[in-house]
Amino acid sequence: MQPNVQHGSKPPVEANQGFQVWWQMIRPHTLTASFVPVLLGTALALRTGHIHFGLFVAMLIASILIQAATNMFNEYFDFKRGLDNEHSVGIGGTIVRDGIEPKTVINLAFGFYGIALLLGVYICANSSWWLAVVGLLCMTVGYFYTGGPLPIAYTPFGEIFAGFFMGMMIILISFFIQTRTVDSTSILVSVPSLVLVGLILLSNNIRDLDGDKENGRKTLAILLGKKRAIYLLAGMFTFAYLWIIALIIFGVAPIWVALVILSVPKAIKATLGFVKNSLPIQMAPAMKATAQTNTIFGFLLAVGIFIGHFFS
Repeated sequence: MQPNVQHGSKPPVEANQGFQVWWQMIRPHTLTASFVPVLLGTALALRTGHIHFGLFVAMLIASILIQAATNMFNEYFDFKRGLDNEHSVGIGGTIVRDGIEPKTVINLAFGFYGIALLLGVYICANSSWWLAVVGLLCMTVGYFYTGGPLPIAYTPFGEIFAGFFMGMMIILISFFIQTRTVDSTSILVSVPSLVLVGLILLSNNIRDLDGDKENGRKTLAILLGKKRAIYLLAGMFTFAYLWIIALIIFGVAPIWVALVILSVPKAIKATLGFVKNSLPIQMAPAMKATAQTNTIFGFLLAVGIFIGHFFS
């Protein structure tokens, strides 16, 4: 008989506190959603002048810490609500499988937030203190994504919040701290990142659709149903690539950003993975391919902008 994890109780497993457990807790495969936008925003700033390397590094580390903390908040609150168990697919599992105390997870998450705040002070001191408001708002959204009485992740708006704050806003902040401004080009180039980061959450919700429905969530995937949610996923993938083509045609971005086309096979793999499979464990590779699409697309977009800067 499998052990029963009671709501908010200590996991009935022997604690395993090796490095791999702590590394897995931050869900490293998701961290590209934080550092790729920083790279992209910095690449966009190159055309306006020199790059402040210290601000770039501080922004990079702060973004990764906030993403890792958000993942730990997710693990903690899903456990406290009784939504995770040792057989759950797609979770870090440090609480329900590895026996790490829930209090340790939440304290470490707040510790990461504390370090990010210190880095934020350095960033604001060398750019603008108005960023303190924006940064605190991003951190608040990270906490309430799965925390609070009505977690954002349990509503149809999770993809929008994730895409806007973890995609577009990180790019614009990274651009602003180097240039002290935000222009139309940086906004237009950040739109595909907004879309693709949102799709990572949509893919997660497609995989977890049945379990989320049983637990009373109202995610976009649940409201649309699996078939329509996959159509949306494919449609937004297409939109992201067409958007880049439009930026090239209208002279907003250099021709080199067409390199993003090399990420198309991953987008196709993700879409077909959801079409052909129905069990959560079977759809896990499709979700991974969605995250890889965002990573490869964003990295190639940044490379294209870098090349365009030197050959314009």
